[in-house]
Amino acid sequence: MSGEKNLEMLLKSMKPKHNLGEFVFCKTERLELIKLSQIIMTFKEEESTTIITKKEVADQLGLEYSFIASWITLTVHSSLEAVGLTAAFSNALSKNGISCNVVAAYYHDHIFVDVKDTEKAMKILNEFSK
Repeated sequence: MSGEKNLEMLLKSMKPKHNLGEFVFCKTERLELIKLSQIIMTFKEEESTTIITKKEVADQLGLEYSFIASWITLTVHSSLEAVGLTAAFSNALSKNGISCNVVAAYYHDHIFVDVKDTEKAMKILNEFSK
């Protein structure tokens, strides 16, 4: 099943979902010491491997982080080829002073915002469906 590509349809049906918990971005050179079940996402960069995990997992593992985020999933099945979705919601968040870190996965887009901005971000994202 391929994802939705029509921007208007994506925006009207994206239905953001707040995933409970606090999440952090960390770097590690020793990924083999971390259980896959503890990780939300990994991305191998030239300098090291970035992981997103729950804050309490990072604390247990002694990993450093500087940004504590809420995780919002856009529940619409968006195509990886869709044009304009990230620009539309990131622009709306930016206009309201909210930084966002976006991860596009196979089925959904995932947005990480500062925990203090969670409620405001959810309100802004839900406005698209009206």
